[in-house]
Amino acid sequence: MKFKLLIVSLLISKSIFSQTINIPKVDAYLKYIENNNLGIGSLSIFKEGKEIYSRDFGQKNLTGVVDHAEKKYQVGSVTKMVTAALVFKLVEAGKLSLDDKLSDFFPQVPNSKKITIKNMLGHTSGLGSYVVRNGEIWVTEKVTEKEIFDLIIQQGVSFEPGEKVAYSNSAYYLLAKIVEEKYGRPYHTLVNSEIARPLKLKSFASVKSHPKNVLKPFQFKENAWQQIKDIDFLNIIGVGDISSTPRDLNIFIENLFKYKIVSKESLGIMMPDASAETWGRGLARWDFDGTEFYGHGGDAIGSHAVVIHNIDGDVSISYNTNGERIHKEEFIKNIVSSMFDKPFKLPEIK
Repeated sequence: MKFKLLIVSLLISKSIFSQTINIPKVDAYLKYIENNNLGIGSLSIFKEGKEIYSRDFGQKNLTGVVDHAEKKYQVGSVTKMVTAALVFKLVEAGKLSLDDKLSDFFPQVPNSKKITIKNMLGHTSGLGSYVVRNGEIWVTEKVTEKEIFDLIIQQGVSFEPGEKVAYSNSAYYLLAKIVEEKYGRPYHTLVNSEIARPLKLKSFASVKSHPKNVLKPFQFKENAWQQIKDIDFLNIIGVGDISSTPRDLNIFIENLFKYKIVSKESLGIMMPDASAETWGRGLARWDFDGTEFYGHGGDAIGSHAVVIHNIDGDVSISYNTNGERIHKEEFIKNIVSSMFDKPFKLPEIK
C-alpha cells in the first residue's frame, strides 16, 4: 500500500512540474495582497536556474518610507542553512566530524559529552532556545556572549541526544562558534568568502558586514503599518542574522542543490529523510499536497522568510516580508497553489 502511494505521489509531482508555471495567477495573488493591504514583501521564482518571476509588493502602503531598489530583508533562521553548509564544508575538508562531541569545544554545557555535531545540526541535542528567557524574547538589545552562554547552561537539556526533535537556537549559536574556531575567522567573513563571493551574491551578508538598505520591520496595528523594534541581530550571529534579497536566496539554494557549495553526499545528509523526518541537518521538508520542497524558513519579530527548492521540477521559491499579516506558511502554500493552478482560498480581509 505504501509503495503504491509513493508511486502516485511521484506521478503527481512529475505531472505538476511538467506544467507551465502560471505566472499571471501568481501576480494576481500578489496584487490582491497589495491592494488589500495584507502584507509587504518580495517574491522570486527560479526555474532551471533562471529567475522567471520577481515582484515587490505592499511597499507603497507604507507612509514616509522610501522603496529602495537595492533593499534587503532580514532572513531570520534561513541563516541556519548557511551555518549548516559551513559545518559540512569543514567536514569535507577533514577538519570536523559529525560525531565530534560538543564537549570538545564547550565542556561547560550540560550533557556536552553526549551531544554530537550531528545532534546539534538536526535539532536532536536536547538544548534549548536562548533567545527566549522567562517566556519572552529578551535579545532585542545587545547582550554579552557571557550572558548568552550563562543562559544556555542554565536552560540545560530537556532530553537525551537523539531521543526526539526540538528546535534549538542554542545549538546553532554554539555551531556558529565552532565554525569560527575551526576556520579561525569571524562568521561574517566566512559568509562572504565561502558563500557570497563564490556565488557572486551582492546582497547577501551577515550583520557584522554592515549591509546597507536593510528594511525595518512593520506590524499592522490600528488599521495602519507601524514600525516595530526587532531583535538585535548581533545577538544571533549564525542563528538568524543574515540579510538578503529573495533573488540571492534563490541563487544560494539553487547552487546548494547543484552541489556547488557542498558535495552530493553532504547534501544528502543535510536533507531530512522524506519518509520519517521533517527536519534534516540544516534543511527542512515542506510538503504541499504531495509535492515536496526542501529549504528553510526564518522568523524574527517583524521579518520573515522562506526559501525552498523542488528537486524534480528544479524550481526554487524565495519569499521575504518585513510586514506580515498572513503567516509565511500559508502565504508560501498559496504561492505554490497559484503557480500550479491548485485551488485555494484567498486570505480574508479583516
